[in-house]
Amino acid sequence: MNDVAPPSHALLVVDVQKAGVTGDRAVPGAAGLLGRTSELIARARRGGALIVHVQNDGAPGSGDEPYTPGWALHLPVRTGPTEVVMRKTRDDGFAGTSLGELLTGAGVESLVVCGVMSEMCVQATARTALALGYRVVLPYDAHATQDIPAAPGISAAVPAAVVSRVAAWAISGDAEVTVPAPDVTFTAPSRPR
Repeated sequence: MNDVAPPSHALLVVDVQKAGVTGDRAVPGAAGLLGRTSELIARARRGGALIVHVQNDGAPGSGDEPYTPGWALHLPVRTGPTEVVMRKTRDDGFAGTSLGELLTGAGVESLVVCGVMSEMCVQATARTALALGYRVVLPYDAHATQDIPAAPGISAAVPAAVVSRVAAWAISGDAEVTVPAPDVTFTAPSRPR
């Protein structure tokens, strides 16, 4: 494990929406994930960091279809100059959104990514952030996903914890993925917004 990482300038809370963290479709360990994510948000607020709640606009009939109960963000948002909601329609929080411009305009150089689903939206957003030159921290205990069902004749079911670990491992050469959420700290970006 790494020592405590240097402070980050932004927190991206990816798709922490009711469809993925409540009810019978909740990711395994949703209560713990929500607690750690809430703590990250609180520390980011205290540090003056930019907080971006990324919200997925799912397809018609999906659990996160816009304006349905499952689409709603689960954790409270304090919308203002340093806390915003960014809607998206693809896995990558940067694709088709103004997230890149927002981070650049705020002077963000390093960011923390947390949320759901580890191997989809969390990883896609983290990969683009890395490609854009940001320092990315992916706390191993602040993202989650679903179990992958068995594929008869191909493989057994894959537990969600293994899927999350593999998703983080796949970007671990470039991102800091071993920092637990309680060790993450924040500071305000270098330029005022």
